[in-house]
Amino acid sequence: MAQFANLTEGLRFRVVLRPGVALGPGKADLLEAIRDTRSLTAAATRFGMSYKRCWSLVQEMNAAFRTPLVETEKGGTGGGGGARLTALGDHVLDRYRQMEADAEAAIAAGVNDLRKHLSPAAE
Repeated sequence: MAQFANLTEGLRFRVVLRPGVALGPGKADLLEAIRDTRSLTAAATRFGMSYKRCWSLVQEMNAAFRTPLVETEKGGTGGGGGARLTALGDHVLDRYRQMEADAEAAIAAGVNDLRKHLSPAAE
């Protein structure tokens, strides 16, 4: 299921590592889905995106880092291929998630204060 920034409560953490290279919740979620499913097709399906879009994002991430974050295997007769995070891919995902948690903890009091001032939600 795709998420939209204005429908998700809380922090939407995105870090620009250099101009043109950013890591945010979408790419992190995609890396996590690849780690969970070991499949680009299954990861793409999880978010309702095309395989082509998934592959494009993986290529973009792989090109941005010194070594790839995701490795793929081509399928052959009688078996499909697969995908997995490399050691660097695991590190990048884990580090991003820790930074995200640290940022959420740092702003929690401020978010709670602002929520006290919201008008009642329309039902």
